[in-house]
Amino acid sequence: PLELSAKKPVPFLRQVVPIRRKVHRDPRFDDLSGEYKPEIFMKTYSFLETIKKKEKEMVQKQLKKCGNKEQKEKLQQLLNRMTQQEQAQKKQQKMREREMALKRQQRELAKQGKKPFFLKKSDKRRLELAEKYRELKRSGKLESFLSKKRKRNAIKDKCHLPSQKNL
Repeated sequence: PLELSAKKPVPFLRQVVPIRRKVHRDPRFDDLSGEYKPEIFMKTYSFLETIKKKEKEMVQKQLKKCGNKEQKEKLQQLLNRMTQQEQAQKKQQKMREREMALKRQQRELAKQGKKPFFLKKSDKRRLELAEKYRELKRSGKLESFLSKKRKRNAIKDKCHLPSQKNL
């Protein structure tokens, strides 16, 4: 009916015309945004790397000039975070390049008429470890890395051994 009942209390916000709500889209999960391709993304936003380098240099200059202890600590944390992000990005880029090389190799074999062979996750990890080993050997940090690894493994083994209290 056009009239509301007098027996019921009138709602505070009465909707005369239904309001159209905005539908929010998340581009990560929406099909309209297209498919995510890291190579294209990196090419499109490559200018950000130069901006990040400039920001890092500015932070380093501020760190040298700064006299306040708290401010210096904050700047140092920011600088550490920036370097860690840079290293993570380089590592990710290496992983992508390695995967692209494997894909290219598979395409070449497919063109020759051979059946494609895809590496298992464990084999990929082995290849990665071998490359890391070669890199550490080249830089001369292999011995320290292996000693740290031995210590870590020894601590893990100690945890698994039964303690004196349990006997």
